[in-house]
Amino acid sequence: MKCEHCTRKECSKKTKTDDQENASVDVPSPAQENGEKCDASKHRVLAVSVCPQSLPYFAAKFSLSVTDASRRLCGFLKSLGVHYVFDTALAADFSILEGQKEFVRRFHRHSEEEPALPMLTSACPGWVRYAERVSGQPLTPHLCTAKSPQQIMGSLVKDYFARRQNLPPDKIFHVIVAPCYDKKLEALREDFSPALHSYRGADCVLTSGEIVQMMEQSDLSVKDAAVDTLFGDLGEEEPRRHDGASSDGHLAHIFRHAAKELFNEDVAEVTYRTLRNKDFQEVTLERDGEVLLRFAAAYGFRNIQNVVLKLKRGKFPYHFVEVLACAGGCLNGRGQARAEDGRADRALLRQMEGIYTSIPVRAPEASASVQALYQEWLGGADSPRAQEALHTAYQGPGRPASSRDIKW
Repeated sequence: MKCEHCTRKECSKKTKTDDQENASVDVPSPAQENGEKCDASKHRVLAVSVCPQSLPYFAAKFSLSVTDASRRLCGFLKSLGVHYVFDTALAADFSILEGQKEFVRRFHRHSEEEPALPMLTSACPGWVRYAERVSGQPLTPHLCTAKSPQQIMGSLVKDYFARRQNLPPDKIFHVIVAPCYDKKLEALREDFSPALHSYRGADCVLTSGEIVQMMEQSDLSVKDAAVDTLFGDLGEEEPRRHDGASSDGHLAHIFRHAAKELFNEDVAEVTYRTLRNKDFQEVTLERDGEVLLRFAAAYGFRNIQNVVLKLKRGKFPYHFVEVLACAGGCLNGRGQARAEDGRADRALLRQMEGIYTSIPVRAPEASASVQALYQEWLGGADSPRAQEALHTAYQGPGRPASSRDIKW
């Protein structure tokens, strides 16, 4: 196989990457113009995937637009030897679409004898770990089985992209840039897909703040660069997000989909109503005075504990809850938007929120790339391979923690 990243025979220069195990990664030398081939077995391909909620932080820190911040970040990473930089919005598309279908199935299946609702989102690793390790039954059966965007991105890079590059999964070292430290623990989750041959989808997670520290301490000459696509084409996409104030937008997109699929109602704008505090909001669909759908957003552990308590008591009126461990949502992840004393930087967070809302919204259904991947990668949206690659199962309490789990 001809190496696309290095044309010298000797390409075994090593660089240390700060992941959970301080693994050594073989990084190929810059491409030369002499056309010589190299032995691709001597090194790994480095790929980085960036969460959309991290981009407003980079934009605010460096006083750039989101597009320019994305290009600056990409250029910096490539100056370090990274070969590909991806946007995880595509993986979030899959997570939301699978969540939409699951909610409709649960709604039809729900009964007093066998309750399938409420459905609780599963994109936040801090919340999922709390549900698994602390609460368990009767909570985990309510977790949406759709994998998180990070987990799906791992499969996209280590399975789909690896096969396009004619590489085994272990020849790609995949780094996630995220706003949250809990994403590091998610990368350690023992939930291997058979398609990955027991390789982790994410080898390392760095927070947005850790990347900014690297950028501020670096004396490299950085040239802005475009974000790559999994398809290998040259077309550059502008940054985009999903419809949500500070999240991947599961509530808004699933609410619209359910309203249309279940009640033939078109919802143009999702209206949130603040209840007990700004981090607990409600969205309802009503017809002739009857509530057809009642959704909620619960952010922060104070609200999570109230949700869990009411759910266990059987006094929970919601069909669906978008749950996030961080008060204020993903933008307020502890891996970014922190002052020097470790507390939340409120001014910076408000700036980030303004930047995030300015990013164009695109519904997952509108992504031609997702529809193509359903067919090319998974053999159809409802295939057994799609179920294997895009869904997971959950553990109950009492599961022994690994040594790395305890240390973290």
